[in-house]
Parts: sequence; structure tokens; C-alpha cells
Amino acid sequence: MLKPQRFSKLARISANIRSNLVVKSSNQSQSSLETSKRKISASASPETAAASTNKKNLFQWLSTNLKRAWQGDQPLSKKTSFWLGVTTGVTLGGTSALVGYVWYRLESNLPANIEDILTYAPAGTMTIEAADGSILQEIGTTSHEQLKIWQIPTQVQQAFLASEDRRFYAHKGVDFQGIARAIVANIKAKGVVEGGSTITQQLARIAFLNQEKSIWRKIKEMHIAQKIEATIPKEKILEKYLNSVYLGSGAYGIADAAWVYYGKSVADLNLSEIATLAGIIPAPSIYSPLQNPQLAKQRRDGVIRRMLAEGLIDEPTAQATIASEIKTNHRPLKRLEVKYPYFTQYVREELSQLLPEKTLNQGGLIVETTLNPRWQELAEKAVDKAISYGRWQRFSQAAIVTLDPRNGQILAMVGGKDFEKNQFNRVTQARRQPGSTFKTFVYATSIAAGNSPYKTFLDGEYFVDGYKPKNYGDKYSYKKITLRSALISSLNVIAVRTLIDVGWQPTIEIAHKMGIKSKLLPTYSLALGSSEVNLLELTNAYGTLANQGIYQPSHGISRVLNSKGQIIYQADFTGQQALDKDTAAIVTWMLRGVVSGGTGTPAQIRRPVAGKTGTSDKSRDLWFIGYIPQAVTGVWLGNDDNRPTWGKSSTAAAIWSYYMSQAVKDLPVESFPRLPNNLSNRSAIVKAEPIKPNRSYYVKESESKKVKSRKKNSSFRRRRIVRAVRRRLTTTPKSSQQKKLRNIKPRHTVRPKPQPKSPILNKPSKSKP
Repeated sequence: MLKPQRFSKLARISANIRSNLVVKSSNQSQSSLETSKRKISASASPETAAASTNKKNLFQWLSTNLKRAWQGDQPLSKKTSFWLGVTTGVTLGGTSALVGYVWYRLESNLPANIEDILTYAPAGTMTIEAADGSILQEIGTTSHEQLKIWQIPTQVQQAFLASEDRRFYAHKGVDFQGIARAIVANIKAKGVVEGGSTITQQLARIAFLNQEKSIWRKIKEMHIAQKIEATIPKEKILEKYLNSVYLGSGAYGIADAAWVYYGKSVADLNLSEIATLAGIIPAPSIYSPLQNPQLAKQRRDGVIRRMLAEGLIDEPTAQATIASEIKTNHRPLKRLEVKYPYFTQYVREELSQLLPEKTLNQGGLIVETTLNPRWQELAEKAVDKAISYGRWQRFSQAAIVTLDPRNGQILAMVGGKDFEKNQFNRVTQARRQPGSTFKTFVYATSIAAGNSPYKTFLDGEYFVDGYKPKNYGDKYSYKKITLRSALISSLNVIAVRTLIDVGWQPTIEIAHKMGIKSKLLPTYSLALGSSEVNLLELTNAYGTLANQGIYQPSHGISRVLNSKGQIIYQADFTGQQALDKDTAAIVTWMLRGVVSGGTGTPAQIRRPVAGKTGTSDKSRDLWFIGYIPQAVTGVWLGNDDNRPTWGKSSTAAAIWSYYMSQAVKDLPVESFPRLPNNLSNRSAIVKAEPIKPNRSYYVKESESKKVKSRKKNSSFRRRRIVRAVRRRLTTTPKSSQQKKLRNIKPRHTVRPKPQPKSPILNKPSKSKP
């Protein structure tokens, strides 16, 4: 180790060395900097001095000459040639600047892509198509039918060119000869009798500009027309013009106008009709043959004379046409026709949730939907048939929806009987109690919890926390009934006992996973369908069973294209496993029993069908939801004001059969998945959460029968007394006392409901809900 004295000495030595180095380096850097400055100044001094001298001489020369020019004996300010030159220079410079500015403005206002004119569509226009490409609805001021140039007869093209742009194939967007000719003609006539705009200019105005009357708009129109001609062939320009020009009465394009004015296609128009349409263009509201036949005739004759002058027709033909009268055959616009309005309204609502408003307003959108027109027509007929039966069963509305369970596509949707009177869609907007159709979700939860379809509960008069579920007709067998048999016979007591066994929360979760979106309340009556749902979600949830437990969201839009044909939306849904395959297969097997030998027997269609009937309190709602492997259909019957009906759910099942038996003719018969080998000892995919009631009990069979017997005998005695009193009053003289007695109505008597015959089955309906 170093000693302290030696260590301190070494430290002082190192400090002195560092200070000397710093001083030395700083001195060296300062000296080198001064040396470099001297070198730079020495090398640059001659040039710098020369430059500064030149600048001083230039300034002195300019100041001297300026003083001589303005203060000499003959100053420039007093010379005419000087001011003429200045004026000329300023004028030329200003004109050049103005032309440059105008040119810049014109170029900056050009459309981003001139070729967009070929796909132009007015803002907000939209076409909704069925799955086969047929048009369901057109929205906005668009043309219904677009023709190719080869589909437009030559004489039609000639008439429009003679009327609007006779030198169309000679000019390059702007016809300066035509402008001069129009000016002369208008001056002679002391009014506007001829226009100078070419067809290309008119198309530019339609697609890119507005109807503002100003010089600046006219300049832009001419410039864009020249750009169009330089980019697009003449035939394409003429084709787009004839498909876009407004011809009055809401008709855009020659095809729509031919239908509106004459009720025929363009190919069937005669010369008089063609010339009349060509003459409408300058003022469609004034020259319309529907509103002003005389003015329309004058315009038509003018077009005929121009065609004669151009050598497009001969003299006899022209004279014969001019001598003929204007004849029309007015028809409504095809684009205003709406097929299947309940579905198209649903599509438009769905579209607003998929795309922003800015995109929807672009114009020219094509919405491709999932609708099958053949199935839709059959569904419309089925609803009409159901409404006709409603006269006897006292319901006034019906609704049907069909989905493809494998992808969720809506194949048919009828939301009611008369859209024009009532736009309320009973498929998507009506929230009703599903009745016994909800039992399917209770039993599906029990099977998913590992229970066997052969698990049993006692079918008897039952009370739970003050609530009493009643079987149909208040009848009980007081026997042990399996889950499958209870579902087939639609026993309410067993459904409630099953709900208590698995719990509210698991049942609600399973229902939501399968497709129910409405809020479900945890009450004992949930098992009997007390929570309201709509027909679409209920049908969609049954589709989960048809799709082997995989839920596919229902939708009516497959994709959306913009005016250029580019896809801006495409449906792409990933299925969600709501139930395992074995559970779905078992529940389907149970529901097949409902159709083959239970309450849903009227729904049989000579192929495997699974489904469930449902009736809400006092038969306010009549349901049947059924499916085959390829399609699931829901039927609802009832009244909008919730009045009770006299019908039964078997009517809904029969309507389902009437519709589906025709719709599935083209579909191959497919079998449902086979049952798993083991039905008893299955692993649970849902954990049951049994409800623990405060008080629940069965009424003894003997007590139940006594109570019912007393009620029955009491009711019978009351009815017999009433009949006796009325018979006596009708056979004896009428005294004032008898009149009073006759007006007395016995207490607790209810006029028995008549048993209407089911017009579908041609026999009294005896099936249970």
C-alpha cells in the first residue's frame, strides 16, 4: 500500500500536468484560429473588394440615369412613347396573369378522374337487389333501366343528335360554330330558340356541375367537356347522356321516358314518339306531352324538320309525322315500385348501422341482399291465407320469416298484411310473449347440464312461492312424465319444474347464446314465455338447433357496391358455438316428436321437421317455429292491439306447413344428425344453478279432483237455473216483476266460447298449445 504523504504528492503532480496541458491546448487552438482567419482573409480579399466596388458603381449609374430621365431637359415622363410602352407592358402582364389565374382555377376545379363520369350517379341514389339480381327498390332520382349504345335504335340516336348536337361527331367537346349559330338564331328570333351547349357539355353539367347560370360555370363546363372528349370515346359519351338526361315526369334516361310516356320499350318507339322525347330536353316541364300537348307537338315538329334537313328521313315520312297527333300512354315510374316493402325497409335500417351516412349519400350504391324472391312470393301468399282464416278465429295480422340456419341469411320476410296502411314490421318490431315456444330453451339448458331427456317430474297441480302454472285445460295426469314427453305434450308444470331444476341464469344465458337478444326476466313464468321477444330473434335462435348448436346472426345484406363496382361492405359472420352438437341433436329429436305426434302435427310436410307451437295468455299470440336442416321458419298470428283471439297454435303450424311444403320442393331431403349413443351419463357443458323456492308443493290428486268437481257442479247448477228462469219467463205473461227478473244476470256466468272449425284442417281443432 502507498503511504499518505506519497499519495498526496502524486496527486499534486498529476494536477499540475493536467493544468499545463489545458493551457497549452487552448493557446494552440487560439493561435490556429487566428492563422486560419488570416489565410481566409488573405485569399478572399481581392475578390470581395472587387465585388463591393462593382455594386457601388452600379448603384451610382442607376441613380444618375434615373435623375437624368426624370429631371433632365427631356424627361421620360413627358414622352408619349414611354407611357404607351408602360401601358402595353402592364396590360400584357396583367392579361397574362389573369389568364394564368383562370387556367389555374380551371385545372384545380377539374374532377379527380374524368372517367368517373361513366359511373356517375346522383347523390343519395341506391338500388336494392334480391339474391338473384332482380331489383326490389330504387331510391333517389336515378334511372331504372340503363341501356348499352347498341341497344338504343339508330333513329333514337339520330333524333337526339339532330335536336341537341348536330355536329357531335365533328367537334371536340365545344362547338364554336354551334355557339355562333345559336347567337345569330336567338338575335333573329329576339329570344332563346337555340342553345349552344353540346351533348358533352350537358353531360359535364349533369355529372360535375350545377344549374347555376353564370359565365364562370359556362367556362368550367366547356373546359371539362374538352377534357371528357380527350379521354372518353364518343359512343360512351352518347350512351351515358341518353341514360342520364332528364326527360320530365320523373324520368331519367330514354328507357324510363319511353315507359312513362308510352308504356313501351325504346325499341318499340315510332318516329313521332322519338322526336317528341328528343324535343322535351330544353324544358321538360313545359314541353311534356302529358302537360302541354300543343307545345310538345311544336317541339316534335321542329325535331322532325331538323332530321329532314340533315337527310336522316325523307320528305313523305316527315310530312306524315308532322300531320299526326300527339298520343301518350302514361304509366307510373318503375323506379317508384317497391317489391316486398317490409324487407326493404328492414334492409335500409340495417344499412344505416353498417355504413356511415357520408358513404350512403355518395350515390350509385348497389345493395345486394339475401332475399329469395320465390320463397318471398310463397310467404306473401301464406300470410294472405292466414289473414283469411283470421275472420273465424278473430285475428287480423300475421307475419312470417325464413332464415338459412347455416349462414343466417334471411330468405323471406313478411311483416304484415298491408304495408301501405301500416308500416309496422311484426317480424322485427313487434315484441310479443312467445308462450310455449320458449320451453325449448328451458329443455335445451337441462340437456346441456347433462340431464337425460328421460328424466322425469310429477305432472300434478303445483304451487311455487304463490305461483301456479296451469296445464292446458287445467288437466294433470299425476304421473311421472319424461322431459321429452312433456315437451311433446307441452305440459306447463313440467317446464316450470325443469326451470327450477337448472336455474334462471343458466337458462337465460343459453337463450342469449342461441340468438335471443331481448331482456329476459328471472321469474317462474319465464319457462312459459312471459318475457317478450320478436319473431326474427326467436326464429334465429331455433336456427341454432338446426345448425348443430352453432349460432349464426341473422342478416339481410350480403354485400354493398359503390358506383364503380367496388365492394365497400361484405357480410362475413363467424358462427358461435352456443350448444354442443350432442345437445343440439337431442333437443332436435325432442322437437321432432312435437311435429310427429304432439301439438305440432299440422306442420308435417313429408320430410323430417322439428318445431314447437306456442300460445300466450288468452290466445293473444299464436306461434309455430319449425325447421329442416336447410331452413328455419317462424310464423306468428295475432292482433296489433293485443286482443284475445279464438284461434290456436295449430293454425300457425298449418300455415307453416302450407308455406314450407311449396318452398322446399327444390331442396333435397336431408336428415337431422343422429342421436348420441349415450343419453344418460353425459358430461355437462353448463353448470346448473337450481332455484331454492321458499315454498313449493303439489296439491293431492284427490283434493284437486274434489275442488274441480265442486267448481264443475256449481257452474252446471248455475247454468241450469238460468235456463229454467229464462224458459219460464218466455212462457208466462210478462208482468213488470217478470221483466225485472228477466234483466237480472246471474253472477259468475260466462258465455261459452263457440268452438270454431279450423278451416285448414276442416275439423274442430283439438291440439294443445
